[in-house]
Amino acid sequence: MSDPDCLFCRIIDKKVPASIAYEDDQLLAFHDIAPQAPVHILIIPKQHLATINDFSSKEQNLLGHMVLTAKKLARELGVAEDGYRLNFNCNHLAGQTVFHTHLHLLAGRAFHWPPG
Repeated sequence: MSDPDCLFCRIIDKKVPASIAYEDDQLLAFHDIAPQAPVHILIIPKQHLATINDFSSKEQNLLGHMVLTAKKLARELGVAEDGYRLNFNCNHLAGQTVFHTHLHLLAGRAFHWPPG
């Protein structure tokens, strides 16, 4: 299911160009156009789910697949050993700006805790 008003759905449908890092039947991963680290990839489900709040137990395998895909990409990009951050933002106060769930894979620099 895609939402024609959703930027990420349009990327999935190849109506908006993106630098794709990975794709399978459930996910698409692409480089963020405004990276916050030397490596910044967004991993998105092809199913339109606006926020993590829209997931149910039916999607638990999809969430696991997203995380394991991030791990695979980190290894392929050579950042797994040095370290990387995985982050979901859920709704406005958490910093979500595109309302299609996405997992950020960030690497290539030191990160601080707690995040901003």
